[in-house]
Amino acid sequence: MEVVIVPDAEAGGELIAEAMAQLLRRKPGALLGVATGSTPLPVYEALSAKVRSGAVDTAAARIAQLDEYVGLRAEHPESYRSVLRREVLEPLGIGMDAFMGPDGTAADVQGACEAYDRALAEAGGVDLQLLGIGTDGHIGFNEPCSSLASRTRIKTLTEQTRVDNARFFDGDIDQVPHHVITQGIGTILEARHLVLLATGEGKADAVAATVEGPVAAVCPASALQLHPHATVVVDEAAAAKLKLADYFRHTYADKPEWQGI
Repeated sequence: MEVVIVPDAEAGGELIAEAMAQLLRRKPGALLGVATGSTPLPVYEALSAKVRSGAVDTAAARIAQLDEYVGLRAEHPESYRSVLRREVLEPLGIGMDAFMGPDGTAADVQGACEAYDRALAEAGGVDLQLLGIGTDGHIGFNEPCSSLASRTRIKTLTEQTRVDNARFFDGDIDQVPHHVITQGIGTILEARHLVLLATGEGKADAVAATVEGPVAAVCPASALQLHPHATVVVDEAAAAKLKLADYFRHTYADKPEWQGI
């Protein structure tokens, strides 16, 4: 696992956006896995700026959804399909025909989960999956004690996660669904490159457990230690609890420039 400590969220966004741009230059039809929430917004803003400047072409790019609320119609403004259309697809000039996501309104939710796993495999797999992390160490909606081999499935949200997400529903927790479809940890680990972005002091404990703690289901993000190409990008505040922070700074400063992240 490579850990990159950056000055702030903007720098992290630029770093990851450039990695995505380099991938698209090598493989124009790459499948990018994207996450919702406030943390990845600097990534999408930096990448869309590159598209506007002509530095990268996203005409053939494809987008894969990490998770979706169960029961929210696709047109609901806070369905993740709607959020990603506003924050990712439209700014990047990518049409909905290049978008993949699970059906959160399916009558057969389990069948929809299995269908999405199959669709990802048939699409050739995710080339780069962007991840955020919860204060409790969850990735996607794989809450603590999720199986590290789990596949796309329905999950019940913890009260803390619903509290955290209430800000997107006018601060009203009663509007936040209780269930989601999420790519499982085993599904996430199949992506060729995993990039986790964490910013702010509130994520410091989770980052330390992910990077320096044991691989354990109590911190789902710790499963990234098992991946052959995982990159954790953190700002100074989120890196505050890392015992090996100086080592991580040294290794990144001295790595060959051609390697990227």
